[in-house]
Amino acid sequence: MPPVHQEQVEEQAEQQAVQQAWPGGPIDTSLLTRYEHHVALSQEQAAELAVELLGEEYEFALRETVAQRGGYFSQQWLYESYNRNANLYGKYDCAARAWMLMLVGSTILADKSYTRVDAKWLLLFSDLSAVHTYSWASIALVCLYDNLNDASMFSTRALAGYATLLQCWIHEYFPTLGRRAQSDLNCDNPGFPRAMRWMYKQGKTKLPDYRPILDALTPDDVIWRPFETHRGSIPFDLITLYSGHLRGSTVVPYLPERCIRQFGFVQYIPPPPPLAPAYSDIDSDWIGYHASVDRILQPTRLVTYASETVPDYMSWYYRVSHPRLCRPVDGPHGAPPVPHYAPAPAPDAPVDDAPADDAPQETAL
Repeated sequence: MPPVHQEQVEEQAEQQAVQQAWPGGPIDTSLLTRYEHHVALSQEQAAELAVELLGEEYEFALRETVAQRGGYFSQQWLYESYNRNANLYGKYDCAARAWMLMLVGSTILADKSYTRVDAKWLLLFSDLSAVHTYSWASIALVCLYDNLNDASMFSTRALAGYATLLQCWIHEYFPTLGRRAQSDLNCDNPGFPRAMRWMYKQGKTKLPDYRPILDALTPDDVIWRPFETHRGSIPFDLITLYSGHLRGSTVVPYLPERCIRQFGFVQYIPPPPPLAPAYSDIDSDWIGYHASVDRILQPTRLVTYASETVPDYMSWYYRVSHPRLCRPVDGPHGAPPVPHYAPAPAPDAPVDDAPADDAPQETAL
């Protein structure tokens, strides 16, 4: 999107606040001065995007957004748009945008219906020459983290985002949860996505039955570092320990110091989460990520066993977190009283998730 000067925004917002109230928004935009530039797209705006970037007729695109009851396209409609333009001279860019929007809308940017795509993502493909420069992994995480935050609310009934990524993450770290089946592919070889290691397998366990199972998990039930045998395919990148915020359609915190055992370091009590900075500051922090890496590694060291924490971490965690899903009043599976944790002694035997003998040697960070 082209830069907008602050003076122009304020002048336009003042004029528009006098002329009309924003549907579902403020009448006076003196506080939310950039409200007119917020991403929420209407049926009409989505249709205009389809005209500009997909080469569709306005009335035809508007019928689709009206049918979807908002700024959305169905995946089927995008597929048909791709087919219409794929063999038309001068419409190759439009066909490419329709295909890529359908692709991300059915995977990393899926909505709760899993059949339609938010039209706002079409703006990502306005300049096709820049698409390969985007950090698509970060976009996937931003979308998933934001939707996981929504899913933690009582009123939320479904989860959007890349559920396949979440499922594979659960399979990697929690081998006793759910029903997982492994494929015959050696996904530790270069060129294979790690997620192809798993095959979908229908389970019968319902959500209420999972709660006591989750409450009964112990440190020995967790594979803390499941990807060590995959380092020959994808070496560890220090930027993984960047601590700050990621931005996409929204801003989400990314704080590895809160789960630093996954990176092979002793877990300590993390500082309070920082406030979300301005977009420009996020970009600067990302470019200078080494500073945040140094900051979160200073209080820790490499683990001597997989689930190692500092002595006071577990007691702190049980004070400030939500350690039990079941309540004592929930019947026979009710939760026992929250324990007062003492530091666990280091086990004598090697841990199950120790790197394989042929794994690349780790270097001290």
